[in-house]
Amino acid sequence: MTQAIRIHAPGGPEAMHWDDVPTPEPGPAEALVHHTAVGLNYIDVYFRTGLYKAPSLPATLGMEAAGVVSAIGADVRDLKVGDRVAYATGPIGAYATDRVISADRLVHLPDSISDNTAAAMMLQGLTAQYLLRRTHKVSPGETILVHAAAGGVGLILCQWAHHLGVTVIGVVSTEAKAELARAHGAAHVIVGHDKLAAEVKRLTGGAMVPVVYDSVGKDTFGASLDCLQPLGLMVSYGSSSGPVPPFDLATLSAKGSLFLTRPTLATYTASRADLTAAAAELMDAVSSGVVKIRVNQTFPLKNAADAHRALEARQTTGSTVLIP
Repeated sequence: MTQAIRIHAPGGPEAMHWDDVPTPEPGPAEALVHHTAVGLNYIDVYFRTGLYKAPSLPATLGMEAAGVVSAIGADVRDLKVGDRVAYATGPIGAYATDRVISADRLVHLPDSISDNTAAAMMLQGLTAQYLLRRTHKVSPGETILVHAAAGGVGLILCQWAHHLGVTVIGVVSTEAKAELARAHGAAHVIVGHDKLAAEVKRLTGGAMVPVVYDSVGKDTFGASLDCLQPLGLMVSYGSSSGPVPPFDLATLSAKGSLFLTRPTLATYTASRADLTAAAAELMDAVSSGVVKIRVNQTFPLKNAADAHRALEARQTTGSTVLIP
């Protein structure tokens, strides 16, 4: 048998149950992975609450994990039993001791990266990779704005962008988180967003920024638009404060012919080639020390509800890992 955290209906953290389920058998193009570490991400909250609809119920939560291949299907050629692997794409199902997943979604782990680091870095690190390298390919000398700069993706964005010669203005909710963001490459940190545009204007000498990376959503969307220079790009890649309400598209033209995108990791890694290229760049960045993954919290997987409560209360920094 396998143990899994499942929801039988959308709800709060109490909706998650530690269930016994049959251990699945891999199909022809699949692999069975025994998990050693599972990543915690805000998208897990979206599926738990019903903001994102699970394919069916009961549903096992979770998007990323690391572990060891324990069985492979007949058509799998690039993996063998015993390989260390990690993944960070759908479908959901990572909150389990064992799960079957399409083999083309798995990437090999080098010896230089531990299982806990891999589980913490895949979804957040691949997100940072496409944000910085593809959604808006940052250039040396640019100044960018990063919300939730002390969170999992935020700390990676700060470090990676700094390495690429970019000046990062981070936005956080507390002074303690401000210190953390500074320690990871943010040149400037703003606590709160009440006077965000005015602070960005001061820090940039009135130039504002070409791109804003915003994972907060409803509470910061309007202020983020006001921080952009003409033809700037608003990247709304999360909604931890709630979804952005409908707004008049004419707002974008009035504020300087702005661009707006709502990207997802699933789109950017849909092809095997894109996934492996992004993962290779991420693993090089982590192995070389350019990006340091901070696993600042761990919880037993069976206590995932406690991890969700801490995440939603903004009590976490860096990455959180669930241990099966």
